[in-house]
Amino acid sequence: MTNDAAFFASVDPTTLLFTSALAEAPLAAVTGQFLDNEYGRDDVNKFARLAVSADKVGSLDRATHGERTASARYREVLAPLGLGDEMRVALVVGGLCWGVLCLHRSASASGFDATEVDFVRRVAPDLARGLRHSVTLHPAAKGPPSDDGPGVIILDADLAIVSLNPAAEAFLGDIVEADWPAHLDLPVTVFAAAAAQLAADHRGETTTPTLTRLRSGGGGWITVHSSPLTGGSSRQVAVVLGSAATSQVSSLVLAAHGLTAAQSRVVALVLQGRSTPSIVKELHISANTLQEHLHAVFDKLGIGSRRELVAALSARSH
Repeated sequence: MTNDAAFFASVDPTTLLFTSALAEAPLAAVTGQFLDNEYGRDDVNKFARLAVSADKVGSLDRATHGERTASARYREVLAPLGLGDEMRVALVVGGLCWGVLCLHRSASASGFDATEVDFVRRVAPDLARGLRHSVTLHPAAKGPPSDDGPGVIILDADLAIVSLNPAAEAFLGDIVEADWPAHLDLPVTVFAAAAAQLAADHRGETTTPTLTRLRSGGGGWITVHSSPLTGGSSRQVAVVLGSAATSQVSSLVLAAHGLTAAQSRVVALVLQGRSTPSIVKELHISANTLQEHLHAVFDKLGIGSRRELVAALSARSH
């Protein structure tokens, strides 16, 4: 199967905001328009919809019944670049989306046929498993990049940088190159978080700060909060970077190890320091069932005790 351009991104499975991205030419030149369409416009084959659909793969031609101009993304982003059909994929495994993929054909080429779509549909779960596994790799090697408090970045309605503080510069310096494409002024997750907030604010929706999690260069995690600002003459959004606490990344790490919902509930209570009788009473399970869950968790994380469990999750968040 051939394609003329591709876009790939990892996402935070809780927010579906991009945490890293790779865009081939000519797509790299339209990042702002792409984010505006993804988070601020109604269109076909949105990643958030594909992630919860029975079919995780969709093509532009199929979604528009061959009338590509029915899609704002085609009219405003793809067509000006000389691109035609687009295949979009939500990379889902274990009920969670870990990344997304776009494949593009030039306007002069034929669209993706059913055989090609089916091939991508079959390999997508393997790609998703690879992304999920990557979260469990590379344990933290150093502490947070700054002790100067949270990093603050102010962006305007066009996602241009208005200002940022020294702490933000320190956090940005600890974000790996792969998560910060050379053609962008900031990591893609910062732009994605800001674009999502600006879009919700423009629609008049009541918004709450959005939290996503980004891997740092030291192997730990950086939190990315975004929130719209009020009171000024123009629309702006604040993006706040911070060092992630264990509680903010434990669910992500556990999901990446393939824990079930029942196992994750047990771990959450263990992290709170709860005793066996307390956990048994809280979850309405027997002590034997609790031990079965714990042993399964230990096997998946490669540890042997509750103390090691707490230590392992703490190490992977700092």
